[in-house]
Parts: sequence; C-alpha cells; structure tokens
Amino acid sequence: MADYQAPTLDLQFLLKHIIHAQELWPQLGLTDADPDTAKAILEEAAKLCEQVIAPINREGDEVGSKLVDGKVIVPEGFNEAYSAYCEGGWGALGGDPAYEGMGMPKSLVACVEEMLQGANMAFGLAPMLTAGACLALNAHGSEALKQLYLPKMYSGEWAGAMDLTEPHAGTDLGLIRTKAVPEEGSANADGVQSYKVSGTKIFITWGEHDMAENIIHLVLAKLPDAPAGSRGISLFLVPKFIPNSDGSIGERNSFSCGALEKKMGIKASATCVMNFDGAKGWLVGEPNKGLAAMFTMMNYERLTVGIQGVAAAEASYQAARDYAKDRVQSRSVTGVKQPELEADPIIVHPDVRRMLLHMRAFNEAGRAFYLYVAKYLDVAKYSKDDSAKAEAEGRVALLTPVAKAFMSDMALSAAIEGQQVLGGHGFIREWGQEQYVRDIRITQIYEGTNGIQALDLLGRKVVGNKSAWLKAFMGEVILFAKGELNDELKALGKLLVEQAELVITVADELSLRAAKNPEVIGDSATDFLHLLGLVSYAYLWLKMAQASTTISGSDEEFGADYLQAKRHVCTYYFNRELPKANFLVKRIQAQTPDLMAMNAELF
Repeated sequence: MADYQAPTLDLQFLLKHIIHAQELWPQLGLTDADPDTAKAILEEAAKLCEQVIAPINREGDEVGSKLVDGKVIVPEGFNEAYSAYCEGGWGALGGDPAYEGMGMPKSLVACVEEMLQGANMAFGLAPMLTAGACLALNAHGSEALKQLYLPKMYSGEWAGAMDLTEPHAGTDLGLIRTKAVPEEGSANADGVQSYKVSGTKIFITWGEHDMAENIIHLVLAKLPDAPAGSRGISLFLVPKFIPNSDGSIGERNSFSCGALEKKMGIKASATCVMNFDGAKGWLVGEPNKGLAAMFTMMNYERLTVGIQGVAAAEASYQAARDYAKDRVQSRSVTGVKQPELEADPIIVHPDVRRMLLHMRAFNEAGRAFYLYVAKYLDVAKYSKDDSAKAEAEGRVALLTPVAKAFMSDMALSAAIEGQQVLGGHGFIREWGQEQYVRDIRITQIYEGTNGIQALDLLGRKVVGNKSAWLKAFMGEVILFAKGELNDELKALGKLLVEQAELVITVADELSLRAAKNPEVIGDSATDFLHLLGLVSYAYLWLKMAQASTTISGSDEEFGADYLQAKRHVCTYYFNRELPKANFLVKRIQAQTPDLMAMNAELF
C-alpha cells in the first residue's frame, strides 16, 4: 500500500482561488480563520494524518474491531492515534466557541476532514460521528445539556454516536419501535425530565469502543402518546455513563452492544447492534420533532460522506499513479521510452493514462465541489445579510444531494479504475486498492442511499421548488462561462453554457411530465442527479483552469507544472467526461414506460 500524502497544495489553491476564503471569511466575521492560520492548520493536520493515522489503516482493516464480553476492542494503534487526535484539539476545530470549540468555518474543517478520511476512513468515522452529534446537540439541546456535554465532546474525551436505524426501519424512520417513557420522580440536577429508552438499533457506527471514556448516543425514539409515523419521532441524548453534575463519570447506563456487523468494508470501524433496556436519556429539542433535529446536521453529514468518497478515491489515485510510474510492462507503441529498462513503465500506455485521468478529473472536481458547498454552508450559518443567507440556504439544499450521491458514485468509479491500473495486484489485499473499493462502497448507502438522494433532489429541490434554486445556480454557471475567459478556454465556456441551458430545459420538461405521472420522478431521478453533477464539475473545472491562467508571480508556490496540469485535466474532462451528459439527457427524454411496465411477478 502506497504512503498517503495529504493534498495540501490543492486545498490551498482551492481555498485561495476558487472559494476566495481570504475575502469570504472576514466578510462573515470569521477573523480567526486567516490564510496563515489556515495554512498552518492544513500542514499540521497533514502531519497527523500521514504519520500517525494512515500507517494503521491497512492493519486495522486486516484485524478489525472485535466484541469481547460486551466490550469493543479496537485494532492496535487506534487508541494511540485517537489520543494524538484529541491532544491536537482537532475535534474542537469547527465547534462552537461558547462551549470551548474553535469556531472555524466548514470550508476549512472540510479540508481536514478529507485528510482524515483519506488517511484512514474507518478511524475517521469516529470523529465524524462525534461532530454530527455535536451539531444536533448544539442546535437543539437545552443549555444545561450543551454546557455539560459539548466541551467534553469537542475535546474528544467523550465520543458521539447517532442511533437511527432499526432492523425493520431504515429509510422509513416513521416505522421505528424504540420507546421513550417519562421517568417518574427522576430528573437531572436542574430538574429536567428524564426518560427510559428501550429498543434495538442497528448499523450504529462506533456505538461502542474504548477510545473515549464516554460515548454519547443521540437516539430516535417515540413517546407513549406520539402521533403515528415520522411525525411522532423524538430525539434523546443517552450517555454510556451518566455524568455527575461536575462532569465526572457516573454510573453505567442500561444499554449494551449486542453484536458487531460483519461487513464488506471499513472493518476497523465498529458497526454495532445497540440494545437499550430502559436506558436513562434526556429529550433533545421538542417532543415529536426528532427528525427536524436530526436534519439540522444532515447537510453537514451528507457533505462529509461525499468528502469520505473523494478522500479514499484520492488515496487510490496516489497508489495507482505511483504504481503506473514504477511498473514496467511492454513497450510504448510509439517507440521505446526507457531503453535502460527491459520494458517501459505502464504510464506510457494510453489506456492507463485514460484511467488515471478519469480518477484525477473526478477527484479534483469533487474536492472543488465540496469546498463550494461548504462555502455556502458558512454563508448560511454566519452571514448577517438576510438575502445572502437565503440564497446560500437554497444553494446548499439543492447541492447537498449531489454532494453526497454524485461524489460517492464517482469516487467508487475512480477507485475501481485505480484497482484496474494495478491489474492482478489490485485484487490482492496487501496492495491496498481493493480496500479502497470496499470502503468507498458504504458511502453510497449510508446517510440516505444515493437513490433517496436523487429522489430528494428531483422531487423536492427541483420539481417541488419550481426549479428556482436550480435556475439560480445554472444562472451563475452561465454568467461565468460567458465571462472573460482565457482564449484557450472560450470554446469550453461555450460548451458549458449549452450544457447548463440543457439542464434547465430537462428540469422544465420533467416538471411537466411529473404533473401527469408522479412515477416520472423515480424514473429519472438518478439520471438527473448525475446530469447536474457532471455539469457542476465542468463549472468548477473551468473555474480552476481559468484561475490557473491568472495567478500572479506572488503565488509561485503552486508552480508552473501544477497549473499546467489543471488546464490539461480540465480539457480532458470537457472532451471525455462531460459528453456523458448528452447520453443522460437522451435517456431522461426517452419517456419510455419500461421501468414500470413489467408485472412484478415476472421479476
């Protein structure tokens, strides 16, 4: 397995020249997030990920976490890596300063998240779940709960877990059976009502482990008088150990890990079956509003899932690139390139170049895309301008399904190509590529499967929104593509305008068809999501290529070779990848009834 290298140079380029963080962050009042601080944070995060977290990735996958006498034993090195992560204060990076967080913007935190997930996705899930729990708790928890729990969770002393799914209830959470009953005569120190939570949850990532002294579960459950369906779901904070009023660890709560799932990938991560048996918990947010509380953090979590995919695909690319430069097989069809060797490195072969360029084109566009979405998350959270805030919220709502689903779909495609570059070695565990394929696969499934993301995009965010958010975004794309581009990029700009206008046309057609037949949404949702993803990536590639032509001598840190490569990969993307959009348009516009025409018994 190749040594992982954090993409710090590319991240700095994107922060500076694509989302213009040096102007954005001061405008939002984020004065602590200056460029020098950001650069230092990226460099220190890179050291941690490259030197401490990445080296335990493969062995962790081989060994996996194990359940022994109700306790999860993590692979060797995980406890030490987690301690190093906590000692560096990394869990506090995006946390609320009111509770000892650092208050850094998502557009910076996301960069660190990519490094963490690229170095070791199974390990990275632990802080990812804690961050998600903190977001929900900070947005909806009582002041007493936030004061008691958030500082410990930001520090990493206490970890977090999210407990949603049940054996019979996945996407349709309205079917959950976990109950929360008010605990008579029992309340915490400030007199807040406590509850007894009972039920079984499955697929709980890092639901049990010994890396932190406490694990704080946010559990979806129903009160005794709750309305039926999703309108009757509440959210409860249920700690592994019930804290004393001074924050010290108290008695063990009445729930346990019943089993670990035996799964395809992320094997070092403990995916738990959690059994709650009258466990003590506290309500987070309003009764029967648990889904709303969960969805507060969903935009962040779904973006992070997309980041996971890009991160692991980047690690796959690095391994494939290094292998292609080192592995010698056959001679170039245009003549011997390295006569001192018995054969040429396989990077001389066009089909190997095709695979590497496919990987790089989608990985680097994915990185730009997640930072673009993160920028609007920051604007939506911090801006004092109501108009800018509303625009940002709409942009995030529109693009979050694309960030989660398209990024993870393309990440798997990239990793499969990376495996293919290695040929037989790509199928052998010790080379690492098959692990990236297995690990990335989960990103298409959890936090809402990619089919669900596509339905959300087309049904709610496009058709349900009368394409208002979509047309605003495509308007931005068209304005840039028609703007002052370098001469070599003008033809690409014209092509991008055509594709962006086509997206709007297709959306309008789908709205008309859906009004007559609601199954049209499900029929075309995934194709439409991929169409929007391809055009969005083209927009960001054009922005990256244009920036590479305008960078001044003061930015010589990026180097001529780096900037030339940006323009080259941009041209490749427009010539070889973007034409796939035309195929998707034709499939969407075919209006054939083939998906629903066949009788179910014939399957």
